[in-house]
Order: sequence, then structure tokens, then C-alpha cells
Amino acid sequence: MNFELMASMMCANFGNLEHEVRELERGGIDSFHIDIMDGRYVPNYAMSLNDMRYIRSATDKPLDVHLMVEHPNNTVELFIQSLQKGDTIYIHPEAEYHPSTTLQKIINAGLIPGIAINPGTSVETVYEMLRIVKKVLVMAVNPGNAGQMYMPYVGEKINKLLTLKDSMDFEIYWDGACGADKIKAFAPKGVRGFVLGTTLLFGKNKPYGETLQEIRELKF
Repeated sequence: MNFELMASMMCANFGNLEHEVRELERGGIDSFHIDIMDGRYVPNYAMSLNDMRYIRSATDKPLDVHLMVEHPNNTVELFIQSLQKGDTIYIHPEAEYHPSTTLQKIINAGLIPGIAINPGTSVETVYEMLRIVKKVLVMAVNPGNAGQMYMPYVGEKINKLLTLKDSMDFEIYWDGACGADKIKAFAPKGVRGFVLGTTLLFGKNKPYGETLQEIRELKF
């Protein structure tokens, strides 16, 4: 079964970020997920613009940049300038007065436009934006911290998005509390990719390649 695995780099060892990037590459990760937080839209700070720039310079793999910031239209150009074709920028629609304007900047730059949907955000409130984005990042937990509990009603939201994705031309990605059970349940349904953090990938005291191989060999 073909699905993508993304490493949530906010969970990596920042004492040796180069080593983390190299080991994840060797292990077969598909892309690097970069969480940017401003302490306002979410009550936490995570990775910085410079962290993103370093990872962009250290790998040829795609970057998925998740902007958990207020009014991303004010700062999105800073991220656009440091990314390259094939990279993705996700914004949260609730964080912007006119999210389609920000998404158009991402499209104009030749990057992949995406939206991130919080557990409490309904599909109906973002329906029109589904026509212009290529990726929808479904948050299975409230954004802002690693290691949170899964919100069980998120599965119903994903099922609703699955009925729309082909006609509206977008792919669905899972972020938060992603264990093997979630991949086994939702990859066969059509969820394209999964962001891996502390639940499944980081802090397991074994090589990343071993963990990633186990995930790809899951029995469906």
C-alpha cells in the first residue's frame, strides 16, 4: 500500500539536528514536517524560521511547513523565500481574515498550498477552500504540543473529506497521535500521508530506519 511518512521535526533531537536529518533520510522518510508556532495562535513556541532554513539546506526531501501563527499573510513571504518547488505550506483558515489571499501567495510562488483543520473545525466551514488547496492536514489533536491524546470524532471528519477529495482534487494527511492503528485504519481508506512524532517514531531507542520499515510492512 502506498502512503507517505513525514517526520515531525519538533520532536527531533536539536542537539544534533544534522544527524537527525541524515538518519531519517537513510531510514527512508518521505518528507520533513516543520511546525512553526508563534505563542499566540497556539500557546507554545516550536521551530523557527532558521530551523526550517537549515533543514531545507540539509536535505533534498520535500518540506511540509505547518504555520500555526496568527495572520500568516503578514509573514508567509519569509517562508516562501526559503523554500523550493515541491514544498508545502499549510495555514489555519481561522488564523486569517482572508485565507484565500494567503493561499494564492503560496500558489503564485510555485509551492503546494494546504490548510490545516483543527479538531473543532468542521468541513463545512472550509468547504470552498477545498477547491484551491492540494493538501488538507487533519489535526487529530489540538495543535500546539506533542504527545496529546487522539480526539475520536476526527475519524468522522476524515470520512467526510474522503468523499470529497477526488472531485475537489486534494489529498488528506493525518497529524497528531499517529500510531500504527491509525495508519492501518485510514491508509486503506485513502489518507495519503501521516505525520510521525513521539507516538511512533521519536524517542524509541532504535534506528529510525527500523521503525519506518516496520510501519511500511504493516499488515492491512
